Formats: sequence, C-alpha cells, structure tokens
Amino acid sequence: MTIDHIDNIDKQILAHLVKNARMPFLEIARDIGVSGAAIHQRVKRLEASGVITGSRLLVKPQALGLNICAFVSISLSEANKYIEVISYLKQIPEIVECHFVTGKYGILAKVYCFDNDHLMEVLLNTIQKIPYIQSTETMISLDQAIERQVWVKDYKNTSFTGGNRG
Repeated sequence: MTIDHIDNIDKQILAHLVKNARMPFLEIARDIGVSGAAIHQRVKRLEASGVITGSRLLVKPQALGLNICAFVSISLSEANKYIEVISYLKQIPEIVECHFVTGKYGILAKVYCFDNDHLMEVLLNTIQKIPYIQSTETMISLDQAIERQVWVKDYKNTSFTGGNRG
C-alpha cells in the first residue's frame, strides 16, 4: 500500500496506535467517530498491506543497565560483501539497529552497552574481527533529545512545504 491509499481515517488510526499500541479499538472509534468494527477492519487491512508491521513493548535500555548508546560507522573493504557482513552483525545482541548508508561508511549501527569497557569489548573483539570490515568510527550518544515513531498526522502541517504531500 502506498501513501496514496491511506485516507484521513487511516492516518488518525495510525496516530492513535503510534502513541499507544494497546489502545482499545472502541476508544479509537469513539475519538474518530466511526464504529469499532470499522477500526478493526482498517487495522487488519493496514497490517495485511504491510503499513503496520506489528506492535511491540518498548523497554528503556537504561532500566537494564545499558547506559551507553553508541553509533558505529563501519567501512567495508568490499562493498559487495554487505549481506555477509550483516549476517555477522545480526548475531551481536548489542546491535539494535543497522543501516546501509551512503557516504564514507557503508553501514551505520546503533549499539547499547553497559559501560565503556563493554563497548570497547564489542568493538575490538566482535565488530572489528568480522571479515570485510575495514574500519570503524564510534560516536557515543550523550543524550537522546528526540524519540518518536514516524509521524502520521496531516502531511500538509509539516516543515516540508514543497510538492504534493497528502
């Protein structure tokens, strides 16, 4: 499903579910002004089309003692070995996100560790030992100023003013 197939009611449903994935459908229905059955059908359609890919419980890493959040830029010796490198990175539980990116580095990974010693262990004895990883550059996050899901509000009310968005 493309953005063109998501109407205003779908956007309102998504906005409610992004704020609280456990919100009862009847409560969403009351807020939007449609039936509970309509909400249920639309959510099922959004799931079937891949717009909604699931719901999850979010745990603050610091509550588990994971006090270091770092971003590791990874340079590959051979770019065509990306898939193989990713298969190794998937086995490292400290890596919570991984992106294939443009620029000087090919991969950007988000890592959570208990402390700087743990981060150094992950970098030196795990990530940097993976075949085809040429080098890494690590940035430690000092504060997460913004944390949110993708916005699903009215696209006309964004900072982006060019083009037809909604």
